[in-house]
Amino acid sequence: MQQAFEADFASLVPGQAFTRRNFIVTGVGAGFALAVQPVTAQTAITTDEQGLVAGEVRIPVKDGEMVAYRALPKGAAKPAVVLVVAEIFGVHEYIRDVCRRLAKAGYCAVAPELFARQGDPRHYTAIPDILANIVNKTPDAQVMADLDACVAWAAGKGGDTARLAITGFCWGGRITWLYAAHNPQLKAGVAWYGRLAGAARDLTPQHPVDVAARLHAPVLGLYGGADAGIPQETIDTMRAALKAAGKTAEIHVYPNAPHAFHADYRPSYRKEEAEDGWRRMLAWLRGNGV
Repeated sequence: MQQAFEADFASLVPGQAFTRRNFIVTGVGAGFALAVQPVTAQTAITTDEQGLVAGEVRIPVKDGEMVAYRALPKGAAKPAVVLVVAEIFGVHEYIRDVCRRLAKAGYCAVAPELFARQGDPRHYTAIPDILANIVNKTPDAQVMADLDACVAWAAGKGGDTARLAITGFCWGGRITWLYAAHNPQLKAGVAWYGRLAGAARDLTPQHPVDVAARLHAPVLGLYGGADAGIPQETIDTMRAALKAAGKTAEIHVYPNAPHAFHADYRPSYRKEEAEDGWRRMLAWLRGNGV
């Protein structure tokens, strides 16, 4: 696996365009998304690449190639694979660092740029513009297919996709729940403050509460009790749906934490809750065979 990943990394040419014109994002770049500037430098965590293979890769999908960031331990033999799904800001430095943290824990972490066809959210300066121009135009079905492609790519590179997990933040937290209902191969999921309920739309026809009875894998949800965007009643509804379906899942709420409490580069970061959530995530993955 090591040789496969290193060969894949070495084949990349900086600035090389995708083979299909419908992919707008052609590289993961560096730095933080413009919409989250200025970054809270005092708390932003930086994980080095020592002992890792880390960098940009290209993943074949049905209509071309999708850029992604991946990190894994050097010399790893069939490491478990963890898909990392970004917030609405795309695969910026925070998400890349999360991949490196997972790699330091022994995993092959893959973070695909799932907005690659719709646009690059890292270059927008306002959140409403990201939502209107990119996120709200990204179909759930497309996201599920692209994540499946990441799994196939990782398996082809020697990753142990029999030990497959997914984790995601905010928008990615919602996707984590949906993917757990989509892929029967999944072993575990960890959703960080992902929206649980909402109106059905053509591109987003269902939400986590709608698919609770169809989960293929145990999911841990990590939520903030002071999150103004995710009402406690939707958490209660999700818990009830999971219980009624007899699904193995847990939703842990940090009473005083706001939305994005794990985002160490933002004022919303809460160190104690973020560190506890990370420990819970690793324990959940390992406790479910990942």
